[in-house]
Amino acid sequence: MNALDTGDTGFLLISAALVMLMTPALGLFYGGMVRRKNVLGTIMQSFFILGLVSIVWAVLGYSLAFAPGGNAFIGSTAWIGLRGVGQAPSDYAHTVPHLAFMVFQLMFAVITPALITGAFAERMKFGGFLLFVVLWSLLVYSPICHWVWGKGGWIAQLGALDFAGGTVVHISSGAAALAAALVVGRRRAGADSMAPHNVPMTILGAAMLWFGWFGFNAGSALTSAGLAASAFVVTHLSAAAATLSWALAERLHRGQPTTLGAATGCVTGLVAITPAAGFVGPMAAIVIGLAAGALCYLAVQMKRPLGYDDSLDVVGVHGAGGVIGAIGTGVFATVSVNAAGADGALLGNPGLLVTQLVAVGATIGYSFVVTFGLLKIVDWTVGLRISQDHEEVGLDLSQHSESGYAW
Repeated sequence: MNALDTGDTGFLLISAALVMLMTPALGLFYGGMVRRKNVLGTIMQSFFILGLVSIVWAVLGYSLAFAPGGNAFIGSTAWIGLRGVGQAPSDYAHTVPHLAFMVFQLMFAVITPALITGAFAERMKFGGFLLFVVLWSLLVYSPICHWVWGKGGWIAQLGALDFAGGTVVHISSGAAALAAALVVGRRRAGADSMAPHNVPMTILGAAMLWFGWFGFNAGSALTSAGLAASAFVVTHLSAAAATLSWALAERLHRGQPTTLGAATGCVTGLVAITPAAGFVGPMAAIVIGLAAGALCYLAVQMKRPLGYDDSLDVVGVHGAGGVIGAIGTGVFATVSVNAAGADGALLGNPGLLVTQLVAVGATIGYSFVVTFGLLKIVDWTVGLRISQDHEEVGLDLSQHSESGYAW
């Protein structure tokens, strides 16, 4: 019989609050990297998503992702409007109220589309943005969430491991970001003329993300026990290692490490350890972080030769970082950390690595294709791209009639 545990409940609610903080932190992280005339418009996208997707998730998204009675690809409408989601435990978390599990998952559903906004920063209409976010949350995020974490989801049945959202959050948003960059098109002024206007703001956002990520990963243990402690430690070590390796790559490539690079590097380590956090030990986390910092730096450099304008490097950081983390899980996972997981290729089970690659490929393919189609539909109906005049004026004045700075 399931019994509520007050310690687990308190731990999960605090973790949910930490993950909630990550979305406005992302707004600051992105806001500092755009031009001054777009700072409020950029922050507004993340902040407004916090309200919009919360309602979408409560009304329908959570049911499509987790409700019983669906199939291997999507849940059902059994929990529409949170019907039947109450204070008793659920099959997903046996020692906390169902509402606590739901709201923890809500914060993941919120931040995932917010990540995509970095790809089209400075150039999307607010109305088109809102319609896209609603459609994407229901038609991309909820199905992929069900595949990986829902009862009967096909990726879960396949045996792929994703502790806290490498595929569900980061790879899905990275693939969507590539589709968005291609459909929305390049910034008219050219990316080279768009230096970050407030690097301290970005560093503050990165620090808040690092802090909130402990709730993201450790909270995914769903209980305040040893696995949560392990996930907390490996999260920190991976972020630390990636900060160092990104700075080294930047030093070798550009001649000097930058504060903006260090902030971005730590995020790559946080992204990469996310799927592995509950399945690998500390030394494996350091290796994953070192790989993420260096390889994501290389991935970010590829956007110019490939010709797509991913304004704030969502593809190179979240897409590539999520893939690195999923592969790292397939290599380094061990049941000595989590008996509910599996041993990886390093311990004689290359099949897990193959399974991870299947999950990665399916997530990229589905998210990219459906996102591309949704953006085209939004463009044909309400429109996506702001006008040239509005782009010159900036999002703050053209979309919100305000300015972030008095001077």
